[in-house]
Amino acid sequence: MSFALLTKPQMRGHLKKHIVTASMFSLGCASLYKFGVAEPRKRAYADFYKNYDAMKMFEAMREASISESAPPKGS
Repeated sequence: MSFALLTKPQMRGHLKKHIVTASMFSLGCASLYKFGVAEPRKRAYADFYKNYDAMKMFEAMREASISESAPPKGS
């Protein structure tokens, strides 16, 4: 029986290349998330709460009888 000898795979240098590639990919994904999702979300919350009046919203819910703990005025 004769077996064909396979050449050994080249193992040196691949780990460093994969670590660099994975690091660049993860940094790219993190920055895309930060500037594509997190920053616009923070800006939207800031814009919403800039003119938000909690007491005005509470009175509107009270008048609509949405809240059970605060009966409408005059009840």
